[in-house]
Amino acid sequence: MDGLRPMHALLLIPLLGGGRHASSLAADLGVTRQAVAQVVTTLERDGYVRRVTDPGDARAKLVCLTPRGRAALRTMQASARAVEEAWRERLGEERLGGFRETLLALLDATGRPGGGPEGATGIPGRV
Repeated sequence: MDGLRPMHALLLIPLLGGGRHASSLAADLGVTRQAVAQVVTTLERDGYVRRVTDPGDARAKLVCLTPRGRAALRTMQASARAVEEAWRERLGEERLGGFRETLLALLDATGRPGGGPEGATGIPGRV
């Protein structure tokens, strides 16, 4: 996973459902289209995504995951699960649940991406 940072997951996870326009990703993430374009350029250079012509509008491009991008997301998900399990062992289920609620409340309060029902990782039930 050369060059990938945890924040890249915020852009990669929405692509699991299929290709997306950069403008749509920007709106969902609450950032500028230019910011998304910069990250997409980096991820495309490193082989995690590719831009393809939108079949519904030949003037537009869709950002799509590559097999390498899907593999990277699986690795990130496995890492998140391992961290959560370590926290569960250390804190217990009740305290971990409280931590998750607090973290989601903070994310919601700051309006930062990931503050929705899927949590900070975009993985349902995962922090």
